[in-house]
Amino acid sequence: MSEDVRNSGGPVDPPDGRAAAGDRGASDRAAGARGAGVRGAGEAPITVEDVGAGGHRVTVVGIGADGWDGLAGPARDAVRAAEVLVGGARQLGMLPDLAAECVAVAWPSPMLPALPALFDEHRGRRVAVLASGDPMFFGVGTTLVRLLGAENVRVLPHVSSMSLACARLGWALEDTDVVTAVGRPLAALARVLAPGRRVLVLSADAGTPAEVVELLEERGFGASEVTVLERLGGPDERVGPPRADVAALNIVAVRCRGAGVQAVPGLPDDAYDHDGQLTKREVRAITLARLAPVPGELLWDVGAGAGSIAIEWMRAHRACRAVAVEALAARAERIRANAERLGVPGLEVVAGEAPRALAGLAEPDAVFVGGGVTAGGMLDACWAALRPGGRLVANAVTLESEHVLVEARRKLGGELTRVEVSRAGPVGGFTGWRARMPVTQWCAVKGR
Repeated sequence: MSEDVRNSGGPVDPPDGRAAAGDRGASDRAAGARGAGVRGAGEAPITVEDVGAGGHRVTVVGIGADGWDGLAGPARDAVRAAEVLVGGARQLGMLPDLAAECVAVAWPSPMLPALPALFDEHRGRRVAVLASGDPMFFGVGTTLVRLLGAENVRVLPHVSSMSLACARLGWALEDTDVVTAVGRPLAALARVLAPGRRVLVLSADAGTPAEVVELLEERGFGASEVTVLERLGGPDERVGPPRADVAALNIVAVRCRGAGVQAVPGLPDDAYDHDGQLTKREVRAITLARLAPVPGELLWDVGAGAGSIAIEWMRAHRACRAVAVEALAARAERIRANAERLGVPGLEVVAGEAPRALAGLAEPDAVFVGGGVTAGGMLDACWAALRPGGRLVANAVTLESEHVLVEARRKLGGELTRVEVSRAGPVGGFTGWRARMPVTQWCAVKGR
């Protein structure tokens, strides 16, 4: 193999097909780059014709901690036949000496912007990409399929480290939640914590196990059983409780024990840090039922207050996305803290006054207006931005804002509902009902 191993200081592919931290972020940013023809500005698009008679432009080979010895025949053949081998330094170092004319290329950093040029440079040559474990499970295989198109990528997976971990623990893989800490905030672990739940955390490095333990203690799950699985599938594999000399290549298994917050909408009001501007529990549950979260959809939470609607929208499914728009900077910071604590650190927070602050935001599938209903043009701007088939829900507690909702219903249709909640409380030596302010709710679905 030639010595053309460039960018050796770049990211090393971590366990189980996950790209290194930079690579993982690249995969996320590539989400919109689907199919062939994704190139840099001014460049000719990659086309199926570029693939040549060989059929696939790139072969992605999954490799485990057992290295070359663990590769099946087709994977070995793909590596031997490659004129260009791309991978992390760790994977490239696992291979035996190959043909002198084979060029080894370490992943560039940052990765995604460099990919078109990398494949352009080796146009017409047989390219094999090395990735840890299953390349399509939090891995670089997903990035390449999004970038080049599935018809141009052949994937030869290895056993994933998740499968190996479940095999060592005796856990059913289908009943196990997976969270990655590679290039993503570990705070996302909080979203899946629940008594009796089994969770595997894909570690970013040797420090992740200690960070997991700290998070569990902070979230009331300090009694959880934690196991660290290191170098799975390799000759120096180790499975046991957390220790000081943890290998960088590790997975953290958590059997949850503690009292967590519920998974369904309507978290207790005291789950949020707020200054009184909070959609209260019962109304929040009704509002989210009207918004109807769907995996992959985007919500605008306008006049977000404490961010409770956006946060519980994202807690409904890991693929749900949300933008919280809040005029006051202090509240915007409070929203970020609430999102981090409740396991949805990916919530985008925009500090600005709507409707001006809505300009340039991605088109929403659902919109909630919890504050600022009476602001000029607010509902019109939200309705105009909403995708066809999207839901708009607005709540009002004053006569002025209620009037705006009545006019919106007259103009756009939809439903008006009044929600009244009373809670029992002490009345002298007795118990009586104390009514909260009624909430008028308008819900409309935009025609397709």
